[in-house]
Amino acid sequence: MKAKLLLCLLALLLGAIAYSAQDSADESKDAALVEEPIQVGGEDASTVQVANLIYSRVKSSKCFSDHFLVKADNDSAITTSQRFHAVKLESDDLFQYPFVIMTGEGAFSLTEKERENLKKYCENGGFLLASAGCSSKEWNASFRAEIERIWPDVKLQNLPMSHPVFHTVYDISGLSTKHGAPNPLEGLSLAGKLVLIYSQDGLNDTANTSGCCCCGGNEIANAEQVNVDILAYALIF
Repeated sequence: MKAKLLLCLLALLLGAIAYSAQDSADESKDAALVEEPIQVGGEDASTVQVANLIYSRVKSSKCFSDHFLVKADNDSAITTSQRFHAVKLESDDLFQYPFVIMTGEGAFSLTEKERENLKKYCENGGFLLASAGCSSKEWNASFRAEIERIWPDVKLQNLPMSHPVFHTVYDISGLSTKHGAPNPLEGLSLAGKLVLIYSQDGLNDTANTSGCCCCGGNEIANAEQVNVDILAYALIF
């Protein structure tokens, strides 16, 4: 009788441990999609916080390097948080960030709330840097379709290398890619102000990420300097 009781108790204990382990694993999976609050404590109010957007409810990218924030900190007067914060495009927290990243791979579709927020964000002082990860053709097509849907009367325009955006912290005379000729960066201007820059090749800077590669895409090789210049431009102009 005692032996049976002990076996029952042992089975219950093992079951509880297994359930707890599974619960922790589920929480870990969800943690990647949880919004990160703006850093508080010990930081000056002038510290620039940058968000990596979660869009289409669950899509985002872990392969866009935030190392350019460290580079900006070292090579300019800009003080950054030196890392991205994961923020949902549909959240009102979006409007607390002056500069946001939207990147990824594969086809996607934004929700109506996400479209409303992106439109409001860009039309009220926010700046979006968008990039097709691994030069994803599907992501490129989806992004262009969404921009056209949000701003049907405004078109993305090629940015010449003479544009001030390439001459803020660094003087960049050209884009270089892993292979082949690079596509020009494109910009969207509203009321004469540049509010969005897009690269269909990719500005991910995977050399400074862990476990990521360009997967055969034509990623821009000098992306780190380009991203620093874009950040500086967004904050200055």
